[in-house]
Amino acid sequence: MSTQNIPLLKALVGRMDYLAQRQSLIMANIANANTPDYTPQDLKPQSFAGLLDNAGVTLARTNPAHMAMGGAPGAAKTQDWGSPWERAPDGNAVILEEQMVAASETLQDYNLATTLYQRQAGLIRTALGRQ
Repeated sequence: MSTQNIPLLKALVGRMDYLAQRQSLIMANIANANTPDYTPQDLKPQSFAGLLDNAGVTLARTNPAHMAMGGAPGAAKTQDWGSPWERAPDGNAVILEEQMVAASETLQDYNLATTLYQRQAGLIRTALGRQ
């Protein structure tokens, strides 16, 4: 059985790939902190709904009295690094503190995704009778 047949595992693998690419861009931003006229780059935020759509998981409304399916009431706030509020005299827009916070958040998100993946795989092994 392939993990690509299980929507949750497929979504977690996609999330881990996204976070690995984001971490690479953040590290490139840090590496170019002294490069003149360098503008930091970041990936577009990954939407959880889009990730579920790609994984094949859909919400089901089983009763007309249930709440309508729509967007989340509190959407995540994102930071646009394309228009930084601070530039060095040489034109560099990398703010090291900001990049270090983003790297730390990305690492925490990656650790969460790997933990969820391990737990889900453990549940599957238990269901199959293998521990």
